[in-house]
Amino acid sequence: MNITDMFDFKNRTEEFSPLALAFMGDAVFELFVRTYVLSEGNRAVDKMNTQGRSLVNAHAQALMYHKIEEILTDEEHSVLRRGRNANSHTMAKNQTAGDYRHATGLEALFGYLYLKGSVDRLKELFLICLEQGDN
Repeated sequence: MNITDMFDFKNRTEEFSPLALAFMGDAVFELFVRTYVLSEGNRAVDKMNTQGRSLVNAHAQALMYHKIEEILTDEEHSVLRRGRNANSHTMAKNQTAGDYRHATGLEALFGYLYLKGSVDRLKELFLICLEQGDN
């Protein structure tokens, strides 16, 4: 059972704004990253936090955005684009506006897929995001 089943989100994902999806996606992405970091073994928490921060920042997420954008379905690409184009009134420190917008798109997509219950697709995209190369 997915926690979203408790609140019947599967048929309601279209009612949420891109920024609301990104709000959820930020937490989902963080959980994926923390799970990945912990899977690499027990070690000092500060080292795990450092590794996690290297993946959960606007620049790294913008690179991930570009890794996956060409393999998304039309529906997923629409969510990604809506998240990227959302008019947020905040911006992360020490990050470019472009990176921040792309990161918001990635988070919106993760939030959308999570609320739809598409956990297998989330896993697939996250593993692609982690592939070595650009980030």
